Amino acid sequence: MATVPLRRNRDFLLLQIGQLLSNLGSQSSAIAYPLLVLSAMHSPAKAGLAGFARTVPGVLLALPAGVAADRWDRRRLMVAADGVRVLALASLAAAILLHHVVFSVILVVAIVEGAGTALFAAGQAGALRAIVPIAQLPAAAGARTGRRAAVLLAGPPLGGSLFALARSLPFLVDAISYAFSTLSLLAMRTPFQQARAPETAPLRARVGEGFRFLWRRPFLRTCALLFGLSNFMGPGLMLAVVVIGTKQGLSGGEVGALVAAFGAFLLLGSFLSPLVRRALPVRAVLLLELWTWLGCTAFLVRPDVYVLTAAILPTALAIPSTDSVVHGYRIAMTPDHLLGRAESVWSTVSLLIAPLGPLAAGLLLETVSARATIGVFAAFGLVLAVWGTASPSIRTAPALEELEDAQAVDPIEERVRG
Repeated sequence: MATVPLRRNRDFLLLQIGQLLSNLGSQSSAIAYPLLVLSAMHSPAKAGLAGFARTVPGVLLALPAGVAADRWDRRRLMVAADGVRVLALASLAAAILLHHVVFSVILVVAIVEGAGTALFAAGQAGALRAIVPIAQLPAAAGARTGRRAAVLLAGPPLGGSLFALARSLPFLVDAISYAFSTLSLLAMRTPFQQARAPETAPLRARVGEGFRFLWRRPFLRTCALLFGLSNFMGPGLMLAVVVIGTKQGLSGGEVGALVAAFGAFLLLGSFLSPLVRRALPVRAVLLLELWTWLGCTAFLVRPDVYVLTAAILPTALAIPSTDSVVHGYRIAMTPDHLLGRAESVWSTVSLLIAPLGPLAAGLLLETVSARATIGVFAAFGLVLAVWGTASPSIRTAPALEELEDAQAVDPIEERVRG
C-alpha cells in the first residue's frame, strides 16, 4: 500500500513539469502570433484576428470537450490534444522557414492550437484529482496558479527574444514543449478516471447534467457565479492601466513593468497561499479577493496610474489563495463521472465573462473620464463583495477536513438517480 502515495507523488511531479513546459511554450508563442502577422502582413487588424482565432475555440469547445473527458479515456484525450498541437505548430515553423507562410495558415494553426488546449484542459482536472489526495487538492490548485503566474512573467519576454533570433523559433519551441508534455503523460501510471459505465444519454442531456450538478449545490453555484463574474474585473483593470499609463506619458517599457508587477505579486501570492489557508477560515479566504478589488477606489482620490497599479496589487496577492480553495474544493466535491462537464461549465462562464472586462473598459475610457471608468469597476466590485459576504453558502463553506467525505454519494444526486 505504501507504493501508492509514492507513485502519486511521482506522477504529480511529471504532470507539473509537463504543464510548466507546455504553458511556457504557449505563452512564448502567444506573443509570437501578433509579431509574426505584423512583420509579414503589416496589419494590426489581422494580428487581432489571429489572437481571436487562438482563443475562441476555448469558448466554443469547452462544453463538448467536457463531455468527451467524461466519456473517453482522459489520458488518451490529453495525449491526442498535445499531439495535434505539436503537428500544427511544427508545420507553422516549417512554413516560416520555407518562406511559405500565409495568413490563412496562421489562422488555421491558431484555431487548431486553441482547440487542442480546450480538449487538454477538459481532462486536466480529472488527472489532478486522480493523482492528488483529496485533502491536498487546494494546495495543488494553488501551485497551479503559481505556475501560471511564473509563466506569465517569463513567457512573453522569452517569446519576443526567440522571435528576434528567428521568426520560426517560438513556434518550434512551443511544439517541443507539447512533445515533452506528451512524454510526461505517457510516463504516468495512475489512471485519470474511475471505472464508469458507458454513457448512453444524448449529448444535450449529458451537458445539462454538468449544469444541474453545479446549480443544485449552493456552495458550488455561488462560487461559480461570484468568481466567474469577478473575471470581469482583472482584465478590465489591466487594460485601464495600459491605456491610462499611455495617456499619462509612460513609455511602453514602463507600462509593461506595471503589468509585470501584477504578475510578480500573483507569483508571490502563490507562495503565501499555504500560510493564508492555515491562518484564515475558508469564508475569509473566499472574501479576501472580493474586498481587495475595492482598492481601485484610491484612483478616484488620486487619478494616477501608479496609484491604480498599487491599489490592485493586494488583489494579486489574494487571487492564488482564492483559486486554491475555489478550484480545489470544486474538483474534490464533483463526482468523477461528472468532472469534465462540471469543469467545462465553469470554464464557459469564465471565458464568456473575462473578455467583457477589457471591452467595457475600452468603451468607457473612450467615452467618459478615467475616474468614471474606474468608478464603474469599483461599484461592480462592491456588489460582488457584499453579495459574497451576505451569501449563506459562503458563510457555511465546508472546512478542509470535510473534503475527505467528498467521495461519498451526494444525497441530492442519490435522490435524482432514484
